[in-house]
Amino acid sequence: MNMYLPVLLVVLSNTFYNICAKSTPQDLNPFASLSITYLVGAAASIALYFLTGNSPQLLAEYAKLNWSSFVLGFSVVGLESGFILMYRVGWKINTAQVVTSLLLAVVLVFVGYLLYREAITASKIAGILVCMAGLYLLNR
Repeated sequence: MNMYLPVLLVVLSNTFYNICAKSTPQDLNPFASLSITYLVGAAASIALYFLTGNSPQLLAEYAKLNWSSFVLGFSVVGLESGFILMYRVGWKINTAQVVTSLLLAVVLVFVGYLLYREAITASKIAGILVCMAGLYLLNR
């Protein structure tokens, strides 16, 4: 697989994700909206499993699960409801994702160091400073 295809998938999906999050009706409870989102997501995931998987044994695959799939589910709810709520309180689509991505990048440098023993280099520290300068400029 070309290493840029997943990046393209993430960018394209994230573009539609933010458009949809900002377009969620104001008077709709975000968790009602997300319940439909996850039903569609579950159906799509199961269909893609069978279209792309080597084994038709979905239950056997489920037996391999660990804690991460369950925590990821809660994380996704927090992520998606957070964006819906950010847009409802007035964040602009052209800054909300950038601000959260920059903050996340900074946090993940330290997570990488603490949990995975990834090096914190001078260039990563410089990147953090550039991110902070970018956050300042975006919020002026």
